[in-house]
Formats: sequence, structure tokens, C-alpha cells
Amino acid sequence: MQLGVCPKCQEGVIEVEEKLVRGKKVKLFVCSNAAWKSEDGELWELREDATCDFRIWQNALARYGKWLSYKEVRELLQERELEVELVSKKYGKKIHYTKEIILDMEYGVSVLWES
Repeated sequence: MQLGVCPKCQEGVIEVEEKLVRGKKVKLFVCSNAAWKSEDGELWELREDATCDFRIWQNALARYGKWLSYKEVRELLQERELEVELVSKKYGKKIHYTKEIILDMEYGVSVLWES
């Protein structure tokens, strides 16, 4: 499945791969010009022959109670920013709030805390 053009190299397309991370299957939205290797099946690194390193992990916002969907990643690739609902667990209560996320060439996505 292809979700859009790579925002970093503009030559590859963003594809969906499934990786095993800490015993859980996690989707990795990655440029077709990236090539990954793992010695233990848990820690993923770029191979030397990779020409692009852009990726977005599905669980990149997991600490905020958010896992990214295909639709959200596709929209983020097109619009470069997206409004999402996040969750905070302050004082033993779940607090839902909305923030903008943007594409980040180093980390995949970043939350805009101040606007």
C-alpha cells in the first residue's frame, strides 16, 4: 500500500511495513528508498545502501495515547499538518485535548505545543 510521495527525498513513495517492537506488531510508514536491517528483530537501523531515511512509526505519539492510522498519515503527507486528539493521564484522570502535528524530517512527526 502506498500512501503518498516521500516529503524528504521527493523520489520515493511512502509504503507500509510491519515490524515487531517489544513483542507488538507496529506499522512503519517508510520511504521506498529506505532499507532496514535488524540483528535481533527489535532494533531497526538503516542499511548502508539506503538513499532516504524518512519514516513515521505508527506509535510515534503513543505516549500521548495516539496511534496513527493510514488515513491520518496520508492526510499528513498531503497537508503537512494535521489536527489530532491526544490523551493525558494527569492526576489519575484521562484528559483529552487536540493538538496539531506536523511532518518532521528527523522524527517523522512532531507535536506543535505552542501556536
